[in-house]
Amino acid sequence: MFNCPEPSVSGYFQRKRYIDFPIALLMSIIALPIIAVAVLLVRLTSRGPGLYKQVRIGLEGKPFTIYKIRSMRVDAETATGAVWAARKDKRITFIGKILRQTHIDELPQLYNVLRGEMDIVGPRPERPEFVTELEKRIDGYSYRLYVKPGVTGLAQLNQDSDIDLNDVRRKLVFDFDYIEHCSFWFDMRLLFCTSLKAVCLCRPPVMKIFGVFREVIKSSWSEKLLPITYATPRDEDRLSQILMKRSMV
Repeated sequence: MFNCPEPSVSGYFQRKRYIDFPIALLMSIIALPIIAVAVLLVRLTSRGPGLYKQVRIGLEGKPFTIYKIRSMRVDAETATGAVWAARKDKRITFIGKILRQTHIDELPQLYNVLRGEMDIVGPRPERPEFVTELEKRIDGYSYRLYVKPGVTGLAQLNQDSDIDLNDVRRKLVFDFDYIEHCSFWFDMRLLFCTSLKAVCLCRPPVMKIFGVFREVIKSSWSEKLLPITYATPRDEDRLSQILMKRSMV
């Protein structure tokens, strides 16, 4: 069992609300026509509502209702209940795939930012069904609840959606990195790269220019959160070498 230390929370989080609110208000005005077109396309191409709401876990473990543009079939979890999305999930509609790739399906969450339930940038808000189980299996998982969840974030830009515990551990490395180093300019760079991703221009070289590209294995949190049994094959070799070097110091 790994005893994960708590990340030190950046002091910027105390001022974040005063900066995020006006930015979210401006972004909401710009996003409204985009949301309207996306909702119309969803309604025209699949059965069911264009928008949907879902309970997520926010700051200090408090539940709140999140709003998103529907990207899956309306009966996606009727038979299975809450489950992670798969890499090539057949429940995702054609329009939904585009919305997910561009993050347009997340735009209605700006309403959650205006309500004070979310930040523009932060860890991804998770469903209560998953949080309960993840807190049991991953030491230190609950530390990400020390800050508000975000519409976008360092983890969301550097890794695809979670499909297993390995993915969650790797994303947690990014989340803790962000919690410790959060600042106004870091948020602006992450937000800009998210907008580039919406038009398919956010690639690793571009992310490196703006200082938001991360490799899990190079983070100081990788050793604390990624046991070798949970690393990818490539990471496993590199992590073994790093641990060996540290043991010789």
